Amino acid sequence: MTKKQATKRKVKDVKPTKEQESVSEQSEQEEDEDLLQAVKDPGEDSTDDEGIDQEYQSDSSEDLEFESDEEGNYLGVKENNAEESEEDGEEEEDEEGDSSEEESEDNAEAANSEEKPSGSKVVQEPKKLIGEITPRDPSKPEYADSDTSDEEDIRNTVGNIPMHWYDEYKHIGYDWDAKKIIKPPKGDQIDDFLRKIEDPNFWRTVKDPQTGQEVLLTDEDIALIKRVNSARIPNPEHNEYEPWIEWFTSEVERMPIKNVPDHKRSFLPSVSEKKKVSRMVHALKMGWMKTTEEVERAKQQKRGPKFYMLWETDTGREHMRRIHDPVSAPKRDLPGHAESYNPPPEYLFDEKETKQWLKLKDEPHKRKLHFMPQKFKSLREVPAYSRYLRERFLRCLDLYLCPRAKRVKLNIDAEYLIPKLPSPRDLQPFPTVESLVYRGHTDLVRSVSVEPKGEYIVSGSDDKTVKIWEIATGRCIRTIETDDVVRCVAWCPNAKLSIIAVATGSRLLLVNPKVGDKLIIKKTDDLLAEAPSQDVIENERIKTAVQWSTAEAAEQEKGVRVVITHFKPIRQVTWHGRGDYLATVMPEGANRSALIHQLSKRRSQIPFSKSKGLIQCVLFHPVKPCFFVATQHNIRIYDLVKQELIKKLLTNSKWISGMSIHPKGDNLLVSTYDKKMLWFDLDLSTKPYQTMRLHRNAVRSVAFHLRYPLFASGSDDQAVIVSHGMVYNDLLQNPLIVPLKKLQTHEKRDEFGVLDVNWHPVQPWIFSTGADCTIRLYT
Repeated sequence: MTKKQATKRKVKDVKPTKEQESVSEQSEQEEDEDLLQAVKDPGEDSTDDEGIDQEYQSDSSEDLEFESDEEGNYLGVKENNAEESEEDGEEEEDEEGDSSEEESEDNAEAANSEEKPSGSKVVQEPKKLIGEITPRDPSKPEYADSDTSDEEDIRNTVGNIPMHWYDEYKHIGYDWDAKKIIKPPKGDQIDDFLRKIEDPNFWRTVKDPQTGQEVLLTDEDIALIKRVNSARIPNPEHNEYEPWIEWFTSEVERMPIKNVPDHKRSFLPSVSEKKKVSRMVHALKMGWMKTTEEVERAKQQKRGPKFYMLWETDTGREHMRRIHDPVSAPKRDLPGHAESYNPPPEYLFDEKETKQWLKLKDEPHKRKLHFMPQKFKSLREVPAYSRYLRERFLRCLDLYLCPRAKRVKLNIDAEYLIPKLPSPRDLQPFPTVESLVYRGHTDLVRSVSVEPKGEYIVSGSDDKTVKIWEIATGRCIRTIETDDVVRCVAWCPNAKLSIIAVATGSRLLLVNPKVGDKLIIKKTDDLLAEAPSQDVIENERIKTAVQWSTAEAAEQEKGVRVVITHFKPIRQVTWHGRGDYLATVMPEGANRSALIHQLSKRRSQIPFSKSKGLIQCVLFHPVKPCFFVATQHNIRIYDLVKQELIKKLLTNSKWISGMSIHPKGDNLLVSTYDKKMLWFDLDLSTKPYQTMRLHRNAVRSVAFHLRYPLFASGSDDQAVIVSHGMVYNDLLQNPLIVPLKKLQTHEKRDEFGVLDVNWHPVQPWIFSTGADCTIRLYT
């Protein structure tokens, strides 16, 4: 028990005298009367909130006290327990709980006329004066009882929850009356776009996530948002730079504030600094701390190249044990006797081996040894190894590029990668053997053509002759001599006419061979005898390029009927499928290199006004009115009716030598001087569908068969390769190309081999002409 509690207990234990009790009763009654004068009677007005009676009920162990500040202002009533009375005994004395019943009754009658339960006291608050400030309870928020305008504007009462919980419902929450807030109608992207175009306030319209309604922002809202985005104070009236208050003077005092002399301790070295320096010296000696020079040196080393130890993990057995199926570093082969400075005599190279070793200088990987063994008397005489750095570099590459893990090897058969092609036996018939050899020319035979019925062939040679042969017997029926080298011959594809176009020098001869049906021969002569009348006046550009004329009497006896004279040497002549049009090619003619002639009207035309390149050959489409023109690198396809370019085929080759079109007209075969054959699918792409490298030398000519799915090519390697080329009617199925037979019977003369190939119109036979002055038939 403390001293304070002991004194209080003594005061309570002392029994007061009668005089003391009377004096205390009078003082208490006076105090009660003074207090009741300031308190309003509860019976006068019960409606005012300030006059409501407040009852404080307490047990027998509790007392009520009035609190007041130092000036005497009334603060309230304080309720004290038995424990609180012990702690606050020094500030004020507690009223005794065991006082007499008479005193409590007198106090109760003076305070209130109504009967109250025993052990309780009733105190009324004083009347609140105007202008008087009521003290605030610090434990309660300042605006807890206030009502702000923001709370009035909240119409959705769901609280702070994720609004996507209402995505599957028609409403978005509940209002103050507990009614559902229905979502506003939502338009699609087209409505939003139209609103964006038509509504000038679309950019300042936002959607309220609580109610789903659209809110139009005012100018003040936009200004506030801009200030917040620019990291400025939202309130524009607030001045963040307050006026400067100079708390301390900026004027320098001329006299010091204090002028006390320095103490003697300031001249002695500091013990703490001495300990710090000693610690730094110890750290430098131990290497824990580095000097400025060492730090700079370490930075320079980091800037330079970094080197790492390759295959460093191989040295640690524990690390390698954890790797599944590891691969060790490749080791170099141990040196043999040949690498010694004094090798045995059997390891030294003789003259034959030395020549063989020096011969493989360009292919060192084929050498048995990468060095030549040498013998020295002593180790001092061994010179420096010149390939040391290269071998070290290759060794580093081996270590760097060697895989660290084993890969599963795929065992794939090579035959599985090659597409399955049908057997050549299943693709018969095709020519396999040489049947006939047509001999008679004295110089290389450049061109051969077959009659539409398949009974005769015509050939043109550099010996300035044109020979007509009978296919079945191999007999030369007629020889027509010309004035120049025969570059090309072409038999008219129309079976009702018997005409051969012969390109010799700069003249194109239309010859009647006088073989076959006599009625067809006579009809041909009648057609070529008289020139038809021309109503159209020819252009000067055409007149200077080509001239039509009837053959002279000497040439008439040979069978020549019409002569078409060109201004440049003719290289190629080709017929249209109907036999009325034919085209000629003059590579040196620039923009007039290609000419188209009409036989029935004896009229010529120049299809191109500008030069598209060095034209090599031309071709007519078998079905459509299209014209193929092959330049040195590309092939252009023109529409003769619309007179426009349809397509340009990209060959990606150095030089085109010839081309042939499939009878259906959907596929084109091109031969080039760089040993390639190109198959173009005209409906597929402008690039080759397939590139075939079957020959070892330049490919001179290619040809499609008119009836069978066959095509052939002739090259300077004296070979004629026959291939199967099936074109399906189904557009989704690609053509089938299978090489079948290589026929190599021609002889080579001056780097020339096979010059031209041509198929029989009915049988699967092929004719080839070569530099050995022969024409060969393969059946």
